[in-house]
Amino acid sequence: MFQSRSLSLDSFVPLSMARKFYALQILALIFSYFPIIISSLNFSHPAVFNFGDSNSDTGGLVAGVAFPLGPPTGQTYFHEPTGRFCDGRLIIDFLSNVSLVIAMDAMDRPFLNPYLDSIGAPNFRKGCNFATGGSTILPANAASTCPFSFNIQVAQFIRFKARVLELLAKDKELENYLPSADYFKQGLYMFDMGQNDLDGAFYSKSEAQVLAFVPTILSQFEIGIQKLYNEDARNFWIHNTGPLGCLPRIISKFGKKSSKLDQLGCVKSHNKAANLFNQQLQDFCTEFQEQFPEANVTYVDIFSIKLDLISNFSQYGFKEPLAACCGYGGLPLNFDSRIACGQTKNLNGSTVTANPCNNTAEHVNWDGNHYTEAANQHISEQILTGNYSHSPISVNLPFLIS
Repeated sequence: MFQSRSLSLDSFVPLSMARKFYALQILALIFSYFPIIISSLNFSHPAVFNFGDSNSDTGGLVAGVAFPLGPPTGQTYFHEPTGRFCDGRLIIDFLSNVSLVIAMDAMDRPFLNPYLDSIGAPNFRKGCNFATGGSTILPANAASTCPFSFNIQVAQFIRFKARVLELLAKDKELENYLPSADYFKQGLYMFDMGQNDLDGAFYSKSEAQVLAFVPTILSQFEIGIQKLYNEDARNFWIHNTGPLGCLPRIISKFGKKSSKLDQLGCVKSHNKAANLFNQQLQDFCTEFQEQFPEANVTYVDIFSIKLDLISNFSQYGFKEPLAACCGYGGLPLNFDSRIACGQTKNLNGSTVTANPCNNTAEHVNWDGNHYTEAANQHISEQILTGNYSHSPISVNLPFLIS
């Protein structure tokens, strides 16, 4: 049960006054929808099972392949690297651990442990994170950045569930560390994948070919969702993909000609592909819900939230909508593909370092590929308004019950 305690924005990452004021507005909006006593809030789902890529990876890739992800990642909130491709917390951290974004640390629920990390006595009682950086919906091959594609993550879940049920049958006290048997049906299954499939496709295909390739990608997603449904998954929370063309890495590679860019400075072809992917993903969600009435499918429009943030960044207290906080090269993108965030290298005869910016809360983008904690917090706040979900907040917001 949620215990009432003082809510302070100052307990979060340092925020500009504009962002603090905006967060208070979000709180007032949420409370206006729910005229309930805060101390009586609780989760409607006892566990979270997450599938995805680096946007929601809480340490899977680092543990799985010993991927070198050192400082300055994690500096804002954890003060050390945690396997997250961010300066701090991800959207999954905000959404899976709390009933309200501003009250995050008041909840008795740990951050979601990655399936692949066995060090440090991980606790899976409240769920498990199968997401790994670089993963794709399409099955991985020898050339893939990450071997843990969606089909593998689903297979890992199936084994995880079978092993949990086997252990609980032998020792009920293990419920202190593992999800109860009924949690697998009552739990929330979260998904944030597809970005890497589109991203990789543009390196070998024309724009028209990438667009024609989208149904192939989504056919694999459907197979995975069906397998999870057969394993008693019923509550599906599905994020669409963000504006791929607004990432500094993509702009630096594919946006060298101004004709390739839109009015925001984003690559048009990549955002067009993301939009098509999202349209067909939403169609799938609608069809799946109709085909399986027992399922509860919520489609979340992450693309619109992120594009609105980039378009109206100053209104939300940010100063740089596109430039990477941690990178090299200076404005407008502060990104150089030859040197990753935190690295020191010799470029053109000079030793240079891709250092982080002084104030991460002023940047939307962290390292050219991922968003800052400040941006992730903003996105989470927008999700909680219900304005970007396929179902009304008063009916289907899965993080709250009255």
